[in-house]
Amino acid sequence: MQEDRNSQFRDAQADRSTAEQVPDTPQTRAPAYRLAFADDDFLCRDELRPVRLQLELLKPEMILNERGIEGTVVLFGGSRIRESQGRDEARTETLADLSRYYDEAREFARLMTTKSIESYGRDYVIATGGGPGVMEAGNRGAAEAGGATIGFNIVLPHEQAPNEYVTPGLCFNFHYFAIRKMHFLMRARAVCVFPGGFGTLDETFEALTLIQTDRMKRVPFLLFGEEFWRRIINWDALVEAGTISAKDLDLFRFVETAQQAVEIIEEWEATAQDCD
Repeated sequence: MQEDRNSQFRDAQADRSTAEQVPDTPQTRAPAYRLAFADDDFLCRDELRPVRLQLELLKPEMILNERGIEGTVVLFGGSRIRESQGRDEARTETLADLSRYYDEAREFARLMTTKSIESYGRDYVIATGGGPGVMEAGNRGAAEAGGATIGFNIVLPHEQAPNEYVTPGLCFNFHYFAIRKMHFLMRARAVCVFPGGFGTLDETFEALTLIQTDRMKRVPFLLFGEEFWRRIINWDALVEAGTISAKDLDLFRFVETAQQAVEIIEEWEATAQDCD
């Protein structure tokens, strides 16, 4: 019914094409004459920020809906963690030690994508930030399993490009960090966090805060590398200081291997089904 009503009006795409072919005159060359939705300069004005926020929320949402993707498994982790030790002389010894998590992320994504394929690619689709390091490993494992995989990339001041393993039709680019983080979590069936830096910590604590405050449903929240996470965050000190409660430590679990993570997610799923 909606389509019939809309079909009574001329298509915006058609008008944009027509407008590109109007006679060249001082009037048609003036910025004021451009169609508002086809005017990049207009859309980038400060006053249009609410519109840009909405567009950035809508575009990936519509595409993911069209692809029938209902659930994702989110991988957060450092862009500097590479596949093998010693490949980059500038890397620290610690980064070289952490390279094993590239392999675990890749294997975990492969295993979860096999599970996703069983649901016809609708559920448990691997979603990463689409960049290098752990993100690349996640998309790579999913691609090697033969499944679709999502990359939520973002424009940064330094030159970058999405990694080659993201499914092209599911590779998104963002201007706003906040909207990007919303898309990470809107379909999340599980959140898996590997060692990383400021970006990884930001994503981790925002997601934990949403779950802690009941702004987001609780999901398996897995931190890969207990030694790393306990070294950089004194979780017990937060409890002792009273800034979080002891039960908040139950919001996440430490894991070391891909297989261990998969087993926890499957156990969580089985428990949820029993409760239903």
